[in-house]
Amino acid sequence: MPNGFWHAAADAILLLHLLFVLFVIIGLLAVWLGHLFGWQWVRHRRFRQLHLLAISVVVAQAWLGQLCPLTMLEQWLRQQAGAGQFDGSFLAHYLHQWLFFQAPWWVFVLAYSLFALAVLLSWWWVPPNPGRKR
Repeated sequence: MPNGFWHAAADAILLLHLLFVLFVIIGLLAVWLGHLFGWQWVRHRRFRQLHLLAISVVVAQAWLGQLCPLTMLEQWLRQQAGAGQFDGSFLAHYLHQWLFFQAPWWVFVLAYSLFALAVLLSWWWVPPNPGRKR
């Protein structure tokens, strides 16, 4: 396949990764703001379950010392394109600067764990609506 395909696929994965990160971060912010402003949609059980699952996967990967599968897939796609791991388009360059930074592994484990704790506490502070009875 042409290199352009691999670059585009890697950029698409990078964009998906960004959307995932935004869902996790903005999701918690939305729950807190929703509580303050009375937004009922932030109590939607499925939304809250997906949000908890998303941060749980991140924390589990961090505690197990595993890289994110989206990061690994993007790196593989960039290698298929003949590029370095984080070379790519204009979009990829700036998204990488925002998403990835250098720090010791324990910093990420601690940050993800504290964020997950905040998500768990939000289940107590802003409980989701009970599920529908069938």
